[in-house]
Amino acid sequence: MKARLGAVLFGVGVLSLALAAGTAFYVAPSVTKLPYDLTFCNAKGEPDGCLRASVAVADNATYMQVIEGKPTIQTGTLRATTEVVPQANTTKNEMKGDLEGEAVVWDAYGTVVRTDRTGDEADVSKYAAELALDRTTAAGRAWDKQYLDTDGKTSDQDQVSFEGQTYKFPFHSAKRDYKYFDRDLRRATPIKFDGTEQIKGTEAYRYVQVIDETELPTPEGSLTALANALAPGATTGKVTYSNTRTIWVEPVSGNFVKVREQQKKNFVPDQGSEVKLLDADFVYDDATITNSVKSAGETRDKLQLIGRTLPIGLAVLGALLLLVGLWLVLSGRRAGTVDARHRADDGPVDEPVTEERPAEREGGPLSDEIPPASTNWKSDDEATVPVQRAGADESEKH
Repeated sequence: MKARLGAVLFGVGVLSLALAAGTAFYVAPSVTKLPYDLTFCNAKGEPDGCLRASVAVADNATYMQVIEGKPTIQTGTLRATTEVVPQANTTKNEMKGDLEGEAVVWDAYGTVVRTDRTGDEADVSKYAAELALDRTTAAGRAWDKQYLDTDGKTSDQDQVSFEGQTYKFPFHSAKRDYKYFDRDLRRATPIKFDGTEQIKGTEAYRYVQVIDETELPTPEGSLTALANALAPGATTGKVTYSNTRTIWVEPVSGNFVKVREQQKKNFVPDQGSEVKLLDADFVYDDATITNSVKSAGETRDKLQLIGRTLPIGLAVLGALLLLVGLWLVLSGRRAGTVDARHRADDGPVDEPVTEERPAEREGGPLSDEIPPASTNWKSDDEATVPVQRAGADESEKH
């Protein structure tokens, strides 16, 4: 019985080890890829694992807004909202060749509005983009149908080549530098690892991207309009841009938990002083940080369960079952051998008499033989021997 139970436990142990290896080497890598079925959250934050809109606020910002066709400098509170919408059908139909199975298509929408003045909610700026993201690294992939529209008009500038990180870092982000795509530059520049920090109780990696003042490519017509409206006497000029972007990333999920962008844009006319077109410090609002931390934590826990806890647990269980099963098999076999030996010892055994093992003393109490009569009726010590009565024939003779 022990041996049979041990064999069963041994088999279950082998199966547990196989499951541990399969989970670690096949299941875990598959869940650390961008899925095809990500959905955008509804107003109640459903379904689980959905993507939420992120909101960043810039208080007391200086910005340019076109009002009645004329560029005007304003000051107020700005709210920037970014939404990411995965495109499952486009992914299925358009990701071919080396992109098939390796990339997903996301659409992104961004809107900036003023919020501190009632009735003035006209868009300050907006953009739309469609891009392909690598499922493993979450970095932009080359795709002939990607675009970035920042003015609502179709132009050659809409053609763009996304690269580097955009809306997400890779699963299991490392303490190293990456590249991050900047919409104003339309290219990726280094974003450097800058340490770790606790964000609402969650450890986050902090990455900082510094973009020094750089001239932006701007249509000549836009430069002329800026000069006429903002720099009397100027006929043209240039637009410069700088930004310090700080992103806090939950490293296991690769999700953003907090973002800060200190943006500056200036118009430098060919005559006169430069004019601030944008001076704003955008930071995720508290609700966005809370939701981002919660979402990142849920994803992190699932990944750690599948990638670490489950394989280790199955491996430990399998090893214990192997040891217990092997012990039961060996002890069961040993007990069977001893029982057989005892049964053999309890049965009758006829052994021949040999010279090495002489027979028991003849005539002993257990012998069937009658010992011969002694002829020595008297001993030297004159032992008294009982006198027998004479038989009848002997009496007649006498």
